[in-house]
Amino acid sequence: MSFDDVIFILEMIGTVAFAISGVMVAKERKMDIFGAIVLGCATAVGGGMIRDLILGEIPPAMFTKPVYVTVAFITCVVDFIFERSRTTETYMDKIDRNRIRSNFILNVADSVGLAAFVVVGCRTAVNAGYGANMFLACFVGVLTGIGGGILRDIFAGQMPLIMRKRVYGIAAIVGAIVYCGLSVIARPAGAFGSTMIAAVVSMIVTVLIRFLAIYFHWNLPSFR
Repeated sequence: MSFDDVIFILEMIGTVAFAISGVMVAKERKMDIFGAIVLGCATAVGGGMIRDLILGEIPPAMFTKPVYVTVAFITCVVDFIFERSRTTETYMDKIDRNRIRSNFILNVADSVGLAAFVVVGCRTAVNAGYGANMFLACFVGVLTGIGGGILRDIFAGQMPLIMRKRVYGIAAIVGAIVYCGLSVIARPAGAFGSTMIAAVVSMIVTVLIRFLAIYFHWNLPSFR
């Protein structure tokens, strides 16, 4: 299995994870199935679209490779049906448990999708010939990771998560720096390992920061 195959798998993981997070937000906002699909698909492919536009890849991959939108669409429909079947409870305690569960799924899906797409974004920038420009590669990686979530929150009529809590953007930035940094170290002769190791470590760091931030309620200083 080549590293490009791994990148494609990461893209699929990120697409499914972000589509689920979009549906969970749609559920919170009491949207219908069309709204859930739009929100889920925008979350799943929005970051990749922004990435491709920055790198000059026109039209973006979501239009030339329909597999991304197709996977996002199917995920949204299946998750909508599944989540809707679980909202028939009438007692408040069940409703509270359902809300806690929804928040947990949203956080997990958001974290996994963020980690996967940060790596995919950095790698895409490198493949486009910008491997020597670490700032651009990191920037593209971060935008790929957070772009879909920003679109999701804007469409849902709420302040984007990256601007309000749980060091969301910091996790993406650190993950991108880790991937690009380890990739540079690995270049000479596989001294540190390979880009595969860089991808794995980057994803672990990104998810770990997100989970620690959620568990310990880490937030950046903000206006009161």
